[in-house]
Amino acid sequence: MTAAALLSNARLVAFDIDGVFTDGRFYLSDEGVESKAFSTQDGFGVRQLLRSGVEVAVISGRQSKAVTRRMQELGVGHVIQGCTDKVAAFEELTVALGLCDADCVFVGDDIPDLPLLQRAGVAIAVANAVDEVKAACDLTTAATGGSGAVREVCDLVLRAIGRG
Repeated sequence: MTAAALLSNARLVAFDIDGVFTDGRFYLSDEGVESKAFSTQDGFGVRQLLRSGVEVAVISGRQSKAVTRRMQELGVGHVIQGCTDKVAAFEELTVALGLCDADCVFVGDDIPDLPLLQRAGVAIAVANAVDEVKAACDLTTAATGGSGAVREVCDLVLRAIGRG
C-alpha cells in the first residue's frame, strides 16, 4: 500500500520527542539545565498540519521544559510528557478527540515506542530508529530524527489528505 493510501484518513499525528523531533541527544549543563535542538522546518510542517485540521500530539516518556515551550510555540495542544504507559495516554487522547485507532498515526524511534506503534492505525519509524522499530512500522522516513523526519511525515500526511 502506498504512503498516500495509508495516510489518507489521518486525523491525528502523534510523535515521540527524543529521537524524532530531536536527534536523540539532550544537553545538560552543570547547573542541571536541559536543552534540546529542534528543526524550524519540522515546526513549519507541524503548523501546516494544524492549519489543515489534523490534530497533532506529542507523547513522551520524559518530562522537559524545552518540549513544553517548543510545543506551545507551535500551537500543539496535546502534549503528554513523563508518561510510563504511552498506549494508555494515546487511548485517553483518542477517546477525548472521538477518534479510532485507524485515524491515528504515531511516529517513533526506539523500543519504548513499540506498543504504541503496534496500536496506531499507521506506524512510522524515523530513519535512525532501531531495527526492531523499523520492522514493526508501515513506513520509514528518509530523514533522521531532528533532521527533517517530522517535516517529512507532515508533508506526506498533507499530500495524502489533499492539502499539500
